[in-house]
Amino acid sequence: MDEIKGIFKSWHNEVDTKQVFNFTLNAPSAEEFNRLRTETGWGTAPVDTVNNSLNNSLFFVCVFQETRLIATGRVIGDDGLFFYIQDVIVAKAYQGSGLGHFIMQAIEMYLTQQVTQGTTVGLFCAQGKEGFYKKYQYLVRDGSELGFGMCKFY
Repeated sequence: MDEIKGIFKSWHNEVDTKQVFNFTLNAPSAEEFNRLRTETGWGTAPVDTVNNSLNNSLFFVCVFQETRLIATGRVIGDDGLFFYIQDVIVAKAYQGSGLGHFIMQAIEMYLTQQVTQGTTVGLFCAQGKEGFYKKYQYLVRDGSELGFGMCKFY
Protein backbone atom coordinates (compact mmCIF):
# COMPACT_ATOMS: atom_id res chain seq x y z
CA MET A 1 0.00 0.00 0.00
CA ASP A 2 2.84 2.42 0.79
CA GLU A 3 4.32 1.94 -2.68
CA ILE A 4 0.95 2.68 -4.26
CA LYS A 5 0.61 5.79 -2.07
CA GLY A 6 4.02 6.96 -3.30
CA ILE A 7 3.08 6.51 -6.95
CA PHE A 8 -0.22 8.31 -6.38
CA LYS A 9 1.57 11.19 -4.66
CA SER A 10 3.97 11.48 -7.62
CA TRP A 11 1.05 11.58 -10.05
CA HIS A 12 -0.83 14.10 -7.89
CA ASN A 13 2.20 16.40 -7.80
CA GLU A 14 2.19 16.51 -11.61
CA VAL A 15 -1.46 17.59 -11.98
CA ASP A 16 -3.55 20.54 -10.84
CA THR A 17 -3.06 20.51 -7.08
CA LYS A 18 -6.03 22.86 -6.59
CA GLN A 19 -8.26 19.84 -7.07
CA VAL A 20 -8.65 17.21 -4.36
CA PHE A 21 -7.83 13.69 -5.54
CA ASN A 22 -7.74 10.50 -3.52
CA PHE A 23 -7.59 6.80 -4.23
CA THR A 24 -8.88 3.64 -2.63
CA LEU A 25 -8.31 -0.06 -3.09
CA ASN A 26 -12.01 -0.72 -2.50
CA ALA A 27 -14.69 -1.35 -5.09
CA PRO A 28 -16.81 1.60 -6.18
CA SER A 29 -20.57 1.44 -5.87
CA ALA A 30 -22.44 -0.04 -8.82
CA GLU A 31 -23.92 3.40 -9.48
CA GLU A 32 -20.49 5.09 -9.58
CA PHE A 33 -19.13 2.33 -11.79
CA ASN A 34 -22.05 2.54 -14.24
CA ARG A 35 -21.78 6.35 -14.35
CA LEU A 36 -18.09 6.16 -15.30
CA ARG A 37 -18.83 3.45 -17.89
CA THR A 38 -21.56 5.62 -19.41
CA GLU A 39 -19.38 8.75 -19.49
CA THR A 40 -16.67 6.89 -21.37
CA GLY A 41 -19.02 5.26 -23.87
CA TRP A 42 -19.02 1.77 -22.35
CA GLY A 43 -22.73 1.81 -21.50
CA THR A 44 -24.39 0.50 -18.36
CA ALA A 45 -25.25 -2.91 -17.01
CA PRO A 46 -28.01 -3.92 -14.59
CA VAL A 47 -27.10 -2.84 -11.04
CA ASP A 48 -27.49 -6.39 -9.65
CA THR A 49 -25.13 -7.71 -12.30
CA VAL A 50 -22.59 -4.96 -11.61
CA ASN A 51 -22.78 -5.57 -7.85
CA ASN A 52 -22.18 -9.29 -8.35
CA SER A 53 -19.27 -8.60 -10.67
CA LEU A 54 -17.65 -6.05 -8.37
CA ASN A 55 -18.10 -8.29 -5.32
CA ASN A 56 -16.29 -11.13 -7.08
CA SER A 57 -13.24 -9.09 -8.07
CA LEU A 58 -9.85 -9.88 -6.59
CA PHE A 59 -8.37 -6.37 -6.55
CA PHE A 60 -9.56 -2.83 -7.13
CA VAL A 61 -8.03 0.59 -7.48
CA CYS A 62 -10.23 3.68 -7.80
CA VAL A 63 -9.37 7.36 -8.11
CA PHE A 64 -11.79 10.06 -7.03
CA GLN A 65 -11.78 13.80 -7.72
CA GLU A 66 -13.39 14.94 -4.48
CA THR A 67 -16.17 12.31 -4.27
CA ARG A 68 -16.54 11.61 -8.01
CA LEU A 69 -15.08 8.39 -9.43
CA ILE A 70 -12.79 9.39 -12.31
CA ALA A 71 -10.70 6.26 -12.86
CA THR A 72 -10.75 2.61 -11.95
CA GLY A 73 -9.22 -0.75 -12.74
CA ARG A 74 -9.65 -4.21 -11.30
CA VAL A 75 -8.33 -7.74 -11.41
CA ILE A 76 -10.58 -10.78 -11.73
CA GLY A 77 -9.77 -14.46 -12.03
CA ASP A 78 -9.31 -17.67 -10.06
CA ASP A 79 -6.60 -16.24 -7.76
CA GLY A 80 -4.21 -18.97 -8.82
CA LEU A 81 -3.42 -19.76 -12.43
CA PHE A 82 -5.47 -17.11 -14.21
CA PHE A 83 -5.85 -13.39 -13.63
CA TYR A 84 -7.49 -10.86 -15.93
CA ILE A 85 -7.09 -7.12 -15.90
CA GLN A 86 -10.54 -5.68 -16.37
CA ASP A 87 -12.28 -2.33 -16.64
CA VAL A 88 -9.32 0.04 -16.75
CA ILE A 89 -11.43 3.16 -17.24
CA VAL A 90 -10.40 6.81 -17.04
CA ALA A 91 -12.93 9.64 -17.38
CA LYS A 92 -12.47 11.50 -20.67
CA ALA A 93 -11.46 14.74 -18.91
CA TYR A 94 -8.52 12.92 -17.28
CA GLN A 95 -7.37 10.74 -20.17
CA GLY A 96 -3.74 11.50 -20.96
CA SER A 97 -3.09 12.76 -17.43
CA GLY A 98 -1.21 9.66 -16.28
CA LEU A 99 -4.11 8.19 -14.32
CA GLY A 100 -4.20 5.08 -16.50
CA HIS A 101 -0.51 4.61 -15.76
CA PHE A 102 -1.16 4.93 -12.02
CA ILE A 103 -4.00 2.38 -12.25
CA MET A 104 -1.78 -0.08 -14.12
CA GLN A 105 1.13 0.40 -11.72
CA ALA A 106 -1.16 -0.40 -8.78
CA ILE A 107 -2.51 -3.47 -10.59
CA GLU A 108 1.01 -4.64 -11.47
CA MET A 109 2.08 -4.28 -7.81
CA TYR A 110 -0.85 -6.45 -6.77
CA LEU A 111 -0.12 -9.04 -9.45
CA THR A 112 3.57 -9.20 -8.53
CA GLN A 113 2.54 -10.35 -5.07
CA GLN A 114 0.05 -12.93 -6.37
CA VAL A 115 1.50 -14.66 -9.42
CA THR A 116 3.67 -17.76 -9.45
CA GLN A 117 5.36 -19.76 -12.17
CA GLY A 118 2.76 -20.88 -14.70
CA THR A 119 0.34 -18.03 -13.99
CA THR A 120 -1.30 -16.30 -16.94
CA VAL A 121 -2.44 -12.68 -16.80
CA GLY A 122 -4.68 -11.61 -19.64
CA LEU A 123 -6.65 -8.59 -20.72
CA PHE A 124 -8.83 -7.29 -23.50
CA CYS A 125 -8.20 -3.74 -24.58
CA ALA A 126 -9.96 -1.25 -26.79
CA GLN A 127 -8.75 -1.07 -30.36
CA GLY A 128 -5.77 1.26 -30.59
CA LYS A 129 -4.84 0.90 -26.90
CA GLU A 130 -2.44 -2.01 -27.38
CA GLY A 131 0.59 0.28 -27.12
CA PHE A 132 -0.46 1.40 -23.65
CA TYR A 133 -0.44 -2.19 -22.36
CA LYS A 134 2.77 -3.09 -24.19
CA LYS A 135 4.51 -0.70 -21.76
CA TYR A 136 3.73 -3.29 -19.08
CA GLN A 137 5.06 -6.20 -21.20
CA TYR A 138 1.67 -7.48 -22.37
CA LEU A 139 1.82 -9.16 -25.75
CA VAL A 140 -0.60 -8.81 -28.63
CA ARG A 141 -1.88 -12.24 -29.60
CA ASP A 142 -1.46 -11.93 -33.35
CA GLY A 143 -2.11 -15.59 -34.11
CA SER A 144 1.47 -16.41 -35.04
CA GLU A 145 2.35 -18.31 -31.88
CA LEU A 146 -0.53 -18.61 -29.42
CA GLY A 147 -3.58 -18.06 -31.59
CA PHE A 148 -5.81 -15.03 -31.48
CA GLY A 149 -7.94 -16.06 -28.55
CA MET A 150 -11.69 -16.03 -28.60
CA CYS A 151 -14.56 -14.51 -26.68
CA LYS A 152 -18.33 -14.43 -26.71
CA PHE A 153 -20.40 -11.33 -25.94
CA TYR A 154 -23.98 -11.29 -24.68
